[in-house]
Amino acid sequence: MLTRIVKMEFQSSETEAFLQHFDTIKEKIRAFPGCTFLQLYRDQNDPTIFFTYSQWEAPSDLETYRKSELFKGVWATTKPKFRSKAQAWSVDTLHTVTP
Repeated sequence: MLTRIVKMEFQSSETEAFLQHFDTIKEKIRAFPGCTFLQLYRDQNDPTIFFTYSQWEAPSDLETYRKSELFKGVWATTKPKFRSKAQAWSVDTLHTVTP
């Protein structure tokens, strides 16, 4: 399993447009083959900073998504709203602690 974390910093005038767009595509991303989990986070101190947290069955699933028409459309709409370049990390889960 692969976890992907993406940090996005938006122009303040674009945050609502981003949220509206994300609401229209979140189910499509989550339903993409290999995606097992998707969440969107917002920074508590800076309301223009967001993080996506997604989990993928395999690195190849994420790569297939990144080459898909869905991703190309998402990115074409989202990227112009940034105030700085997005940062992304692909990480492996080492430990999970549950009750």
